Amino acid sequence: MLMSGMNQSAVRRVNTSVILRALAVSAEPTTLTTLAEQAGLSRRTIELILDSLVEAGWVAELDRVPTSGCAGRPARRYELRAEHALLAAAQITTSGASAVVADVRGRILGRAQRPLRAYLDPQVTLDDVAALVREALDDAGGSADRLRAGAVASGGAIDDEGVVRRLVHTTRWAGVRLPEELSRRVRVPWFADNDTNLGALAERWRGVAGDHDNVVWAMLGNRTGLGILIRGAVHRGLDGAAGEIVEAVSLPANSVEHSPVAWLTSPEPDQRRVALAHFEAARAGDASALAEVDELVENIASILTTLSWTVAPSLIVLGGGLEDASDVLLPRVREALRRARTPAVELRATVLGRDAALVGAVKLALDHMDTELFGPLAPTA
Repeated sequence: MLMSGMNQSAVRRVNTSVILRALAVSAEPTTLTTLAEQAGLSRRTIELILDSLVEAGWVAELDRVPTSGCAGRPARRYELRAEHALLAAAQITTSGASAVVADVRGRILGRAQRPLRAYLDPQVTLDDVAALVREALDDAGGSADRLRAGAVASGGAIDDEGVVRRLVHTTRWAGVRLPEELSRRVRVPWFADNDTNLGALAERWRGVAGDHDNVVWAMLGNRTGLGILIRGAVHRGLDGAAGEIVEAVSLPANSVEHSPVAWLTSPEPDQRRVALAHFEAARAGDASALAEVDELVENIASILTTLSWTVAPSLIVLGGGLEDASDVLLPRVREALRRARTPAVELRATVLGRDAALVGAVKLALDHMDTELFGPLAPTA
């Protein structure tokens, strides 16, 4: 790979990055020959780069396997040691927090969760989050020196700098700089975003939205919020307010929050169990439960109709717990949208479950740390 105008040190950094990225996206061990073909570099150059990556701990050289039907030495095979660098992700709800530690391919290696001691006290809550990150790191069998970055998902309007601008029902969190606070407790770079934004990001990365660029990830019920992707990127709007429809008094976002079936999106496990029981009753034909479901469907369809004519996404994903009753909700909401004559927006349920915001937080950290982890992108011209 010849790059004019660059000194040899810069060329080597770019070439190393090319090899590292090729290994990162490969699902199987890769031979030196294949890497040479992909990168357009000489075998000797690649050998030197791989030797340095093996020494640094980023790459493992596997046992040689004879090439079927070919004479000569077996092919040398290499594999990214994705666990060489670790990323943390955390999520804060009104009642509890959770954390995961993942490798640079996004594979979750360790977990921890616990109820919060005092949600309305940001400092105590962030202490709890930091403790959970350390627990998840222990669960992953990792060490602090391998942790490279973290990201946190929270409710509320969170701006581009990770500052909580507004949080419904309390002012105690307003102005809290989430990345700065967490970096003081767990000394790596931290990033932050709204939980539904990260749900949308995760869904496009690892869920059902990989084939769509304009997506709304919707959590509607006891907790309400929207994550919006436009051309594949999170749309936060002014001070991170985009999607915080719980604050929009002209929309019926809060009209069903106390209905048992709407507790699917509650952060409280006991309330979610009640919601699931009501959906079971609805499946069995119970008239009262079916009436509750109809009310929730009407609420969801009303909000999604407005979205269909404003944001106009090609896909809306129901998440935040709604996926647990997707067999009941999806056909009814689709029919309600058909009757409302909305644009032909596709409707799906998340496949990520309650991990969606955590998976999105891992992706957020990866995106921010891409160059530091994998090196500079190769010039395109």
